[in-house]
Amino acid sequence: MTRSVTAPHVGIWMYENGGGREIEQRLVHALAERGIQTSTGLNLRDARAKDGQISCNGVVMEQLDAFLSYNAGQQTQFQVYLYQALSQAIPTLNNYDAFALAEDKFRTSHLLNSQGICTADYRLCHKNDMDGLKQALRDFGGKLIYKPTDGWGGVGIVKIDSEQALDMLLPFLSRTDLRYFYVERFIDYDNTDYRIDVVDGKFVGCYGRKAPKDDWKTNITSGGSVFVREPDDEVVELALRAASTLGLEIAGVDLIYDREREEYVVLEVNTIPAFATPEQEALGINFNQAKIDAMVELIERTATQHNALHTHKVA
Repeated sequence: MTRSVTAPHVGIWMYENGGGREIEQRLVHALAERGIQTSTGLNLRDARAKDGQISCNGVVMEQLDAFLSYNAGQQTQFQVYLYQALSQAIPTLNNYDAFALAEDKFRTSHLLNSQGICTADYRLCHKNDMDGLKQALRDFGGKLIYKPTDGWGGVGIVKIDSEQALDMLLPFLSRTDLRYFYVERFIDYDNTDYRIDVVDGKFVGCYGRKAPKDDWKTNITSGGSVFVREPDDEVVELALRAASTLGLEIAGVDLIYDREREEYVVLEVNTIPAFATPEQEALGINFNQAKIDAMVELIERTATQHNALHTHKVA
């Protein structure tokens, strides 16, 4: 008996805007130098599943040795559903369980808190528990943030700073199909945050974001701007612990400094943190190469291990 050996084969779906296409090319080139084949453009929107296989743009996904799904803005329920099914057959990056956990803001905060990692104080209330929601507002000093438990880019996040404002919002919320309300204490901070990028348990980069004038949200999609920022050891260690606790291979951890309690707080953990855009690189935010190197190491190890386990014997 001899062993039939083929090169590891990796599938990639990468965002294209903001320099994403160039990042994909650099990943593909670096992986090719290590003898790893790649198939790109594997948007699961175009996939079909039948007869025990998921096929996407001519590629049988289960025959891949790993799949990197790296596009936050175009994820739909259909794509995530297939992502979950695919993760039962091959390694996905991020692994689906960690991805699903980190995409849920309540479950993320709840787990991090249980492990002693500081997040914003939070409450999860049944949609009919108006008394509990109003009590949370009082307990949080008259200011809270309503957040959808899923979503990204600050979409749907609302600041509530009085019981009157809450009363005005409740009729709208009651008409939605929400099953519960997730709210957080509004944190007194300087309207800037840290975005810490983590790959494979290692710190690979950091930058800061600042909310626009007369606003408090630092998300770029909400008008925030980026700036060069160097983290201290405490910030990096907190981000590494958060990513590890959630089981993420790749993470972007957002932290702010709570001026009232004088401590850093993990505000959110992103599963598909963007690379620096060309415009941001021009400002001096230059972690892209370190992140690419770390991702190539992670992808190579993951795909090679899967390939070795599934190389079959032939006569």
